[in-house]
Amino acid sequence: MFKKYYIVSMLFLSTYLSAQTVSGYVYDDVNRNGKKESKEKPIANVAVTNGAEVVLTDKNGKYSLPISNDAIIAVIKPSGYAIPLNSDNLPQFFYNYKPEGSPKFKFSGVAPTGKLPKLLNFGLYQTNEPDEFTALVFGDPQPYTLEEVDYFYRGVVAEVEGIKNVPFGLSLGDLVGNDLSLFNPYIQAVKKTGIPWYNLLGNHDLNFDATEDKLADETYEAHFGPANYAFNFGKVHFIVLDDVLYPDPRDQKGYWGGFREDQLQFIENDLKFVPKDHLIVLAFHIPLSEPDEDAFRDEDRNKLFKILQDFPNTLSLSAHTHIQRQDFFGKKEGWLQEKPHHHYNVGTTSGDWYSGKLDEKGIPISVMRDGTQKGYAFIHFNGNQYNVSYKVAGKPKEHQMELFAPKVVAKVKRTKAGVFANFFMGKEGDQVQYRIDGGVWKDMEFVKEQDPSYVALVYEWDTTEQLMPGRRSSDPIISTHVWRGNLPANLDLGVHTIEIQATDMFGNQHKATKTYKIDSL
Repeated sequence: MFKKYYIVSMLFLSTYLSAQTVSGYVYDDVNRNGKKESKEKPIANVAVTNGAEVVLTDKNGKYSLPISNDAIIAVIKPSGYAIPLNSDNLPQFFYNYKPEGSPKFKFSGVAPTGKLPKLLNFGLYQTNEPDEFTALVFGDPQPYTLEEVDYFYRGVVAEVEGIKNVPFGLSLGDLVGNDLSLFNPYIQAVKKTGIPWYNLLGNHDLNFDATEDKLADETYEAHFGPANYAFNFGKVHFIVLDDVLYPDPRDQKGYWGGFREDQLQFIENDLKFVPKDHLIVLAFHIPLSEPDEDAFRDEDRNKLFKILQDFPNTLSLSAHTHIQRQDFFGKKEGWLQEKPHHHYNVGTTSGDWYSGKLDEKGIPISVMRDGTQKGYAFIHFNGNQYNVSYKVAGKPKEHQMELFAPKVVAKVKRTKAGVFANFFMGKEGDQVQYRIDGGVWKDMEFVKEQDPSYVALVYEWDTTEQLMPGRRSSDPIISTHVWRGNLPANLDLGVHTIEIQATDMFGNQHKATKTYKIDSL
């Protein structure tokens, strides 16, 4: 009888503990001391989440949510307010609640947090937040060593250090390369941008000794907070997600792109409080597109598209592939609106995993396999509209394409040599034109080929008779943004100028030039 009573009591206690409620206030922290004081006003209608459910604060700024013994409570920043930052410029919009701490993994997670506070309050700061702003986006920093952290800092971060008129930045996962002890060196590097910095989880940021997906982000959570969260800025609503299923639910080996059910619940519940005319920007690591293999669980993508069907203005961002491409999802791909959904797979700050020859600073040039040169993106927002520009690291902002042409061709003789333009932000259907010596503009042909300028870089490694500093680049792949034009050989002897002009999907026009010589034997 006692044993039966004990079991029932323990079940009741377990249910009670798992059904705790957390309450608190969201308030205007005027003096920015992190403490709610009597004179500080509450903020109503602010969303707060436990990772699945989302509620709004009442007129007194109060919220209540159910909470488990493994949860993160997070406030969803409203427009017109700022989030407190820690000394590393990381937004502090969350509270880790793990009374027993994280499981024991190779890389430590969250230390035991103890009892739940009686009130869990979030202080925000009022700020003048414009509807027109620019965000800075990094793909895959992914250093495997401290040396590569240094490459990341000197090759990328240093040129945006102290950047002005950019209110925040975001890294799209693979913050490090499997060694999670590099999280802190990564943080110390990226903090030097001097702006608030958001992060998301990649497949190389995981606790690989976890046996279930929900526990694979424990070390990430200890450093950055929730792997799924949201915030508002102007008329843009950002949803940041962990789309790495680990272990792969198909065979418990490796990983797969997709979402758990609680994540989809979070997205759906979060969007209930977002105006339909706002721009929804989703950011995650693994792309929604599957150009080569079954990289993303189709049913999850379809569920996501269904949740988004009443929001006409959307954009999604990813990295992971170490290339750059623009994808558009229409009804054939499961999108449920007339206007296709734009998915931007952003080029990486590590380029081709820090490979290639070393530049004058001793940093690998690290051109990506599709010929995109390593760099980062600026996304310019105006209300619910956006415009993207890509910045090649170490080059002027005008450098938007790489041209390839022979240095010399024989006069009059027929040649199959052509001029190639790798337009980094381009996509099939964009207008790319060329002309020789100021002549008539002609359309170039979009080709699904490897970028010959990148092929030449790789062949240099394969044909050298002496070792070169650095590391051989990866094999080239078919690029989604290369154009070709015929090269005339019937012009006068001498040097001739090739001009290229390319117009991207946002109407921005970019130009580049190259010369070649016509000679005779």
